[in-house]
Amino acid sequence: MQAYCMKCRAKREMKDTKSIVMKNGRPATQGTCPVCRTKMFRIGKG
Repeated sequence: MQAYCMKCRAKREMKDTKSIVMKNGRPATQGTCPVCRTKMFRIGKG
């Protein structure tokens, strides 16, 4: 799944993704950037 990396300022394929549920109950996907290892986050089912 692709997400926007805030550090690289580019869309990249997320690595080590996991599905989470936010505090408000909405689904999201969390992973890491394969280039800079920064946490990436994407709201919505994935």
